[in-house]
Amino acid sequence: MNMLTNQPFTAVKTHGSELIGETPLFELARTGSGSRLILKLEQFNPTGSCKVRMAREMILAAEREGKLKPGGHIVEPTSGNTGTGLALVAIERGYRFTAVVDHHASRDKLGAMRAMGVNLVFAEGKGEGPSTVERRRIAGEIAAATGAFWPDQHHNPNNNNGYAGLAMELLHDLSGKIDYLVGTGGTLCGTVRELRRLGSNVVSIGVEPTGSIIFGGPTGKYWQTGAGAPGGFVVGPNVEHALIDEGLTVDDIDAFAACRVVARRTGLLVGGTAGAALHVALKRLALVERESTMVVLIYDAGEKYLDSIFDDDWLRERRLLDELAERRIDRLFNAYSESTRLGAAALMARGA
Repeated sequence: MNMLTNQPFTAVKTHGSELIGETPLFELARTGSGSRLILKLEQFNPTGSCKVRMAREMILAAEREGKLKPGGHIVEPTSGNTGTGLALVAIERGYRFTAVVDHHASRDKLGAMRAMGVNLVFAEGKGEGPSTVERRRIAGEIAAATGAFWPDQHHNPNNNNGYAGLAMELLHDLSGKIDYLVGTGGTLCGTVRELRRLGSNVVSIGVEPTGSIIFGGPTGKYWQTGAGAPGGFVVGPNVEHALIDEGLTVDDIDAFAACRVVARRTGLLVGGTAGAALHVALKRLALVERESTMVVLIYDAGEKYLDSIFDDDWLRERRLLDELAERRIDRLFNAYSESTRLGAAALMARGA
């Protein structure tokens, strides 16, 4: 008798949400002093983004608190990743979902929500930046008129709570060795809060688009989606400044240049928000203490931005294609490779 036929298929999942988490780590760069730049590849979650973690937590919390009843309706303004995360959970748990969007969002994200049966309501905008304030106004009107549950991701405490699992994965997979964490918004804050609760002394570096009001400074137009806050937007409590040791801004040119260079050098495509964090991390890696571990949270997949970040014509139209910026990123990679080679040679010489 073949005993293998009696074994249960324990690795086979029956719900998409069971695939959330346990995303891989990838070493992008290393220095001769033993410091490493590690990517937490959250694009390997279902829906291709870390946002599905907090989308699930917000909905489960709403059910526990009696804010969502069977067969209910959810409404949320979104640039796409939160929307696809909420769509997945809504499908599994039997809710209708209306996403308030604008044309600043990636067409692939909008298409994914349509494919998942989401009702899309478009906010008017000039196409030059996110219509965050208008999207919120429309979502509020829909919630008031229909009784739909509005998670309000920017002001929902269960947003940050959704990243507790991410923190535990990092501690487990890196044996507790996390010296620096680079990321944006509520995802960074939620992860850092749990890391510190579990005893980590991680240094957090927050990154936002230039033109976002989150770290102060003048408002301006930016094309990085899923991050930042435009002028007139009330920043929610999920951005806990006390949890961010350093806040930096990165312009679109540098963020997108990092995405494009990483794609050519590794074959991994990442989104623009991740590109901004990578730009900061690649510059900072040379300055950290010996044998430091720096982790960058990669929020979503670059395949969602083939018609923007990875489209030369789209970039040229917006004056965002800059070969010099890309060469600067390439030189950083080359410098780290040379540093590692020299460090290995020095160790061999000492051993001889």
